[in-house]
Amino acid sequence: MSDEEREEKELDLTSHEVVTKYKCAAEILNKALQLVVSECKPKSKIVDLCEKGDAFIKEQTGNMYKNVKKKIERGVAFPTCISVNNTVCHFSPLSSDETVLEEGDMVKIDMGCHIDGFIAVVAHTHVLQGGPVTGRAADVLAAANTAAEVALRLVRPGKKNSDVTEAIQKVAAAYDCKIVEGVLSHQMKQFVIDGNKVVLSVSNPDTRVDNAEFEENEVYSIDIVTSTGEGKPKLLDEKQTTIYKRAVDKSYNLKMKASRFIFSEISQKFPIMPFTARDLEEKRARLGLVECVNHDLLQPYPVLHEKPGDLVAHIKFTVLLMPNGSDRVTSHALQELTPAKTIDNEPEIKTWLALPVKSKKKGGGKKKKGKKSEKEESSQAEPMEGESNVAES
Repeated sequence: MSDEEREEKELDLTSHEVVTKYKCAAEILNKALQLVVSECKPKSKIVDLCEKGDAFIKEQTGNMYKNVKKKIERGVAFPTCISVNNTVCHFSPLSSDETVLEEGDMVKIDMGCHIDGFIAVVAHTHVLQGGPVTGRAADVLAAANTAAEVALRLVRPGKKNSDVTEAIQKVAAAYDCKIVEGVLSHQMKQFVIDGNKVVLSVSNPDTRVDNAEFEENEVYSIDIVTSTGEGKPKLLDEKQTTIYKRAVDKSYNLKMKASRFIFSEISQKFPIMPFTARDLEEKRARLGLVECVNHDLLQPYPVLHEKPGDLVAHIKFTVLLMPNGSDRVTSHALQELTPAKTIDNEPEIKTWLALPVKSKKKGGGKKKKGKKSEKEESSQAEPMEGESNVAES
């Protein structure tokens, strides 16, 4: 992808080829998530699970667009993270880490895939137990799932980002949980995982974003994180941070040889997408990364924690705002939940959940495209229906 080509035309969902690439990335990602969920068992090493997720994405994307004249970049758009219980996000440890999963853990899996820079992301929460999830674990998971279902219905042309922020907080409160502060849902574009249009998880005086209205043919990563605690996570140990993204607009003459070596490797291998330090030459990585972060050449994705004993659930999905309605392309079916709290006495939330996801607008003259998307939709329908039912039960 040359700069000239990017400047020539900003590709969006009006292009059938772009929609296909988003959906192909999403299909691979849904399968990768399914694989990681199936491997989540007591005593499984977290780093092994992260590596399996990334390896699957690399293998599957590597098999696509092999025989095209112009090289198409593809692969991991966000490294697989597995954050457990009160750990909120971004835990993707180095190969030497021995942390394992335990029976009863609340496991949050977060990952991303791209084809030609068109990105699909997903996060899912799974509790390591047999039978229905109950108690506060069920409450916090139901809160995240119901908030995700409401957000899906409110992220639509004509609605504003503030509408979503207010609604998801009301949903979390109904389950006596909190939406975690500092989590942002972003518009995504080709090679841009964190676009300028943003939905705040919690509005407060410290964090402000520009008011924005959703528009047709946009793509969003909708990111919902709920907690049984205060929803104000803390960074406990900077050494746990392993995921970074190159800040393409920053430059600095690095002083240390190790830093120059690492930054050169990053620029070649990961010029745009987030990456994990596991994929760098580990001996030099830690030392070199520190100087790069200190001078803003890299944006770190810190591992954040709520208080011990708190439970945190995470659901993230990719949605395409198509002319015929919203198309959620990444998801995974939830376990059976029996939360103590319900939304039976919350008419506003029930009204939001009753909103249609698809509009009845006819896509005149685009029948072929419609047929294809219906077919692809049907492959997604089962997990989505499963999630919807949980939200409304």
